[in-house]
This record gives sequence, structure tokens and C-alpha cells, in this order.
Amino acid sequence: MKAIIYTKYGGPEVLHLKEVPKPIPGDNEVLIKVHAVSINDWDWGLVEGTTFVNRLMYGLFTPKKQIVGSDVAGRIEMVGKKVTMFKPGDEVYGDLSGRWGGFAEFVCADENALALKPASMSFVQAAAIPQAAMLAVQGLFDVGQMKPGQKLLINGAGGGVGTFAIQIARSFDVEVTAVDSADKLDMLRSMGASHVIDYRKEDFTKSIQQYDLILDVKTDRSVLNYLRVLKENGSYVTVGGTMAKILHIFAMGRWIRMFTNKSLRVVMLKPNKDLVYMNELFEKQIVKPVIDGHYQLEDIHEAFGLFGKSRHKGKLVISVGE
Repeated sequence: MKAIIYTKYGGPEVLHLKEVPKPIPGDNEVLIKVHAVSINDWDWGLVEGTTFVNRLMYGLFTPKKQIVGSDVAGRIEMVGKKVTMFKPGDEVYGDLSGRWGGFAEFVCADENALALKPASMSFVQAAAIPQAAMLAVQGLFDVGQMKPGQKLLINGAGGGVGTFAIQIARSFDVEVTAVDSADKLDMLRSMGASHVIDYRKEDFTKSIQQYDLILDVKTDRSVLNYLRVLKENGSYVTVGGTMAKILHIFAMGRWIRMFTNKSLRVVMLKPNKDLVYMNELFEKQIVKPVIDGHYQLEDIHEAFGLFGKSRHKGKLVISVGE
């Protein structure tokens, strides 16, 4: 089978399309014919290998996992003898974080990492959902405790997490302020953002505006700056950023709660937990994945290059074939 392989850390240039053996599913696994796979921050971080944590987990000097890709959508070709949830021919999608292997024509997955794909949802749309949508849902509800009528600010709103969060929040009558680069602002308005901010021209943490909830995809400012624009009893929730920044927010959260009426929280992702909920939102036409461009496995350098520069709108999805 064809797969995108990397054997050393670096930029998109280390990714190569090669022929590799087709995987064989274990007893509790299924073999998926991959039709689409999306790019996530995890993929970029694993390929670059710039953080010590990633290297410690997945290879200090060379990558142990040579095929990245977690968010996959495809059709089940074979099931292990203990699999009870799916059968060959089922169309599924899910987040394979930790196992990876999605940038290939076939991948094995534990049956618990998958959900059935609605017939009305394309494979490309399905591949855009798992990780970004789970972070949005869990950040807004499980951690952020979002309520109708609140004011929400999303920092880094033009990517996968942000575009899902805007649509979900608007369906709850929440007033959304979206922060990103100028070239994404029109898109954010069209999705329902009441206010948009070009981060290159305006620092929202210096504004007189305050928010009930901040959902942060970037985590690129100091704790005190975030607190300044939170209302009393407001919550700041981060779903992304550098490990150092996230650990700082996590460590400071307890102390902030002790001395203020505001909270700082970190989303600890529960993969695939809310896929059924996303199916419902999609079928009710409340949420539609935002897909930037059309890419094949052969275009992997272009797609990863665009992702690395944060110039994409919504999700970057690679089509592997019907």
C-alpha cells in the first residue's frame, strides 16, 4: 500500500510517499480502507520533533512512528475475531491519536476509536471532525460550562477548533468574538461571529471588553493579560499552544481560583467521546466542517507547508481515494 513515511525529524521535506506492507488487524481491531485524513497539530509536532516531550514519547533521535495521521475516515475492509461493533463495508471515522498511521491507504484501529459516519456526510467532511470538534465541544461544555446568552471570545478562531466552536456557540445564542488574521475575518463573520479582531492590529487583552468565556487555541499571551478581559466568574479554557504555555496555565489555575472569582482551565482531550453528538449536529445542519483546498497524498508537502504557516482556513484534509 502507499503511505507517507518519515524517518527523520524536520519540515515537510522529510515526508515521502512510499510503498509499505498492508497492516493486519488484531482481535479487537478493524482494517480501514482510508478515504480521507486530516492534518492536526499533533502531526506537525511529531514530524518536526521540536519538543522534548514528543521525542521522549515517540523517538528521541529518530521517529518510532513513521506514519502520522490520526483523524481518518474510510470503509471497513476486515474485522478482528472479537470485534462486535462493526462489520466489513461500514463507513466509519475517528481519532487514532497514539496509534497514528492515517496517512496511508489502509490503517488498523481499535473498534472503540471509531463511530459510524452518517450517509449524508462525505469522507472528507468526516476526516475533518474528530480531534478539532472534540476539543471544541469539550472546551465549550465540559470545561467551559458555556451557557446561552454569554459572551465568548475564541483566540485563533480560523482553524479547525475555532470554526467548529463558532457554529456550536451560535446555536446556543452565544455572542461570539473571533480573533485571527485579516484574511480569515470575512469567513468568520459568515459563520456567525458577531465581532472579529485582526490580532496583528489589535490586542484583545488590552480592550475594555470582557468575556464570560475565552476559548484559546493559541495560548500565546500571559495569564494576567487573559484575566484582565475575563468577567467575574468567567472562565479561560485552553485547547492548544506550546507545552510550556499549557503547563504554566495548568499550574496557575489553582492559585487563580484561590484568589479571584475567575478560572483558568486546560482541556484534557477525550478522543472520540462526542462523535455521536457531532453526527447529530451535522445531520441537523447546525455544523458543517470548513475544508481548505483539495489535496491528495502526492500533495503532502504543499498541505503540510500551508499548515505549518497557519494560513489554512478550517481543516486541511488529504483525500486518499474512494
